[in-house]
Formats: sequence, structure tokens, C-alpha cells
Amino acid sequence: MSLITWTKEQFGTNVSLHDQEHQEIFRLVNLLGDAVGVGDRALIGKQLDALISYVAQHFASEEANFTKYGYPATAAHKAQHDELVATCLDLQKKFHAGEAEVTGETAAFVVDWLTNHIPKIDKSYGPFLNEKGMA
Repeated sequence: MSLITWTKEQFGTNVSLHDQEHQEIFRLVNLLGDAVGVGDRALIGKQLDALISYVAQHFASEEANFTKYGYPATAAHKAQHDELVATCLDLQKKFHAGEAEVTGETAAFVVDWLTNHIPKIDKSYGPFLNEKGMA
């Protein structure tokens, strides 16, 4: 069952690299949701690790382009990234230590973050980066 579906209308930034990365994040979120639904802790851990790793790579990719092209909202955008990464790394550490579980509420938090961050924050970099020659 899909927790979240990428559509160009709702989530497209018109920066193809980052749109492709977002689509992969959605795929990984859905795999994590599937693992939670099955209840297999080892699979949940594997999917959690894959998602967090990929999200960190994606954030680094966006931030590298912000720096390369001089995106004026870089600091505020990076602060949001840093906050999410800190939350995720804390959960990951606690999960692997047996001190926390990944639940449907965890997946809902990630979906909520994405449905707020991409349309409200990421879409604003699209016109800027496209104007600078990145499409």
C-alpha cells in the first residue's frame, strides 16, 4: 500500500535531478510503510536505514546546487534539512538500540513532512535554479 504518491502537479520542482530524487524518497517511504505493516523488525531496520541514507544524500545534492548557483534561501532551507536529519538519526539510533519502534505514526510523520516541505519549500527553488541553467 502506498503511503505517498509523487505527482508532478503536487511535488514537481521542475528540476529533474531533484524530482527524480524525490520520487526515490517516496519509493523508500512506501517500502518502509510496507515493512511496518508486515511487522518484521529486521526489515523495518533495513528500510529505515536505506531511507535515512538516501535522504541525507538528497539533501546534500540540493544543498550543493544551492551553493553552486547562489540560492538566496540556502540557510533557511538547510536548517529544515538539518532538523529532519537530527530527528531521523535520533530515531535510527534508538531503534537499533531497542529503545524505540518505527510505527505507522512514524511513517505518517515522514509523509506529513514531505507533503509540507516539497510543495511549500522545495518548489520555490525550481524557478531560481532553472533561471540559473539547471533543469
